[in-house]
Amino acid sequence: MRTASITRATKETQIRLSVDLDGTGKGTIGTGVGFFDHMLDLLARHSRIDMEIEAKGDLHIDFHHTVEDVGIALGQAVKTALGDMRGVTRYASLHLPMDETLTRVALDISGRPFLVFRTEFAVPKIGEFDTELVREFFQAFAMNAGLTLHVETLYGVNAHHIAESCFKGLARALRAAVAIDPAAVGEIPSTKGSLGG
Repeated sequence: MRTASITRATKETQIRLSVDLDGTGKGTIGTGVGFFDHMLDLLARHSRIDMEIEAKGDLHIDFHHTVEDVGIALGQAVKTALGDMRGVTRYASLHLPMDETLTRVALDISGRPFLVFRTEFAVPKIGEFDTELVREFFQAFAMNAGLTLHVETLYGVNAHHIAESCFKGLARALRAAVAIDPAAVGEIPSTKGSLGG
């Protein structure tokens, strides 16, 4: 069973979270940030990773701590659920269209975290959600999941579409990369014999 549960409690946020990498994409999401909940639901649905996320944060200040800390906890959960990564496909990349927007996502379940994020928003907010928090989530998630992650929006106008293409692109790439390769069951997908170093 490739599952994990994480509890994270700080003075800024309290988070309970669980994942099942071999799920059906069921998301039970509650962070108190409507747009972020929508993005996380898309992430669950399109990755087919079951996610239960309950977060309570200092939203009276802003959404930053909640978004970042959910990214941290979700990354930790995915890394834990992957275990020693035997049999995973490891690499995935795709172009994700969302109406007028096109975003390219490529990732490597390398154990060596790195983020390249080349996505710009023409507006500072989507509703009450700060668009700069999209990058903050991706940074926190990639660093804690141990992913080498590249996200680049090639073109786009609508900020909602741009954000959605990034989250859906991550979801679809994750779905492919965490899948067990039937030709390599039980193998570590690295010439080193291990991942993460």
